Amino acid sequence: MSTDNTMSSSTFSGIHHRNVEHENNIDKTPLGISETSTAGAAAPTTEDDDMEPLPSQPSGANMIVEESTIQTFMQYADRLLIGLNPRWRNWIIRGIFSWVMILGFAKLVSMGPLVVSIVVLLIQIKCFQEIINIGYTVYKSHNLPWFRTLSWYFLFTSNYWLYGESLINHFGFMMNKNNFLQPLVTYHRMIAFLLYTSGFVGFVLSLKKTYYLKQFTLFGYTHITLMILVTSSHQMIQNICEGMIWFLFPVSLIICNDIMAYMFGFFYGRTPLTKLSPKKTWEGFIGGGISTLVFGFILAGILSHYQFLVCPLEYDDDRMSLATSCIPLPLFQKTIYTMPKPFSLFKRTLELYPFQLHSLVLSLFASSIGPFGGFFASGFKRAFRIKDFAATIPGHGGFVDRFDCQIIMALFTNVYISTFARVASPNKLLQQVLALTPENREEFLRLLRNHFKE
Repeated sequence: MSTDNTMSSSTFSGIHHRNVEHENNIDKTPLGISETSTAGAAAPTTEDDDMEPLPSQPSGANMIVEESTIQTFMQYADRLLIGLNPRWRNWIIRGIFSWVMILGFAKLVSMGPLVVSIVVLLIQIKCFQEIINIGYTVYKSHNLPWFRTLSWYFLFTSNYWLYGESLINHFGFMMNKNNFLQPLVTYHRMIAFLLYTSGFVGFVLSLKKTYYLKQFTLFGYTHITLMILVTSSHQMIQNICEGMIWFLFPVSLIICNDIMAYMFGFFYGRTPLTKLSPKKTWEGFIGGGISTLVFGFILAGILSHYQFLVCPLEYDDDRMSLATSCIPLPLFQKTIYTMPKPFSLFKRTLELYPFQLHSLVLSLFASSIGPFGGFFASGFKRAFRIKDFAATIPGHGGFVDRFDCQIIMALFTNVYISTFARVASPNKLLQQVLALTPENREEFLRLLRNHFKE
């Protein structure tokens, strides 16, 4: 999540409009491609030489028309808070919707891992829509064939491949029992490859003379978007499968850092942090970082106490349902630590969950590297001269504006789990053995007996 550490002076009625940033140093060609004058050049000798330049940058007038309900709310907020300074009006509306999102997030977590996974997928789709609509303005300008259709097709194909892999990994044994699902499990990767190949062939057939550069640029634009969004959301769901705590905790860290950096920047911000986002300040960055470290250490101790948060997502074949209890990993069992000098003068031992020590690393990453996801998004918006990706959330912008920092945090968490926290699951190993043919099971048991005899 990106954080504006000092408030915008614009009125609420301007929040939901796409504003063009008038800066002389911003590239005015879409997708970062510069236009080169061909005046006086020799006559073109190839098809690529006579291609016309890309259209000018999409401005606010070209962007998506926001939902009427959002516009109505912003107009009502303008009238209700008309007596306040615009800076404080924005602070109030941002705070209200921050609490709405936090309470909604808490309710979502209480509904269980499957519901959370579905919501993550829906958010990914919404973020994809916001980003791809920027490229769609180029499509509409030149009537490039099949751009939007192929973009959504590639999104479907990517999700089918990655999420199918996750389902097979965690529920493959159960799916193999179903006559309809069994072929989909067996030939999953081949089906996914053929789906992608069909889209690839469709793109090649859609190539249009004089627009090759634009079409290949948008092809790359779509695939980079897929790489960032689909990969990160897939890793986030993988984290959920390791235990809800691996989803709830990193997301909460980013939320805390976002809020506290905003608050410190709002009240104490004086020193600009980066030109990519002039409203961010060093005061907000440092204040948010310290607050996140303290918050993370305390929250880790609280969450580690709840078994339904620390248990990995596994299928209980006996109950024919998801397992709701488990023996917590040592990571989530209290351990007594001997305090090093000079801290031992005050207290010789300290009882902590080991996860609380891991939380310091995650908190440090969330507060120091996480904001760069927001800086990246700010640079992207400046390249396209837009204020926000959308105006879906009053005072916050679009979904991409709120989840930009979550992308890099989800990836780091997944790498951290696989490096420092993951252990082999006996239940998952059992499912893999049961998925073998009877002959292979007997061979496996024979090898296992021989191994222990030795």
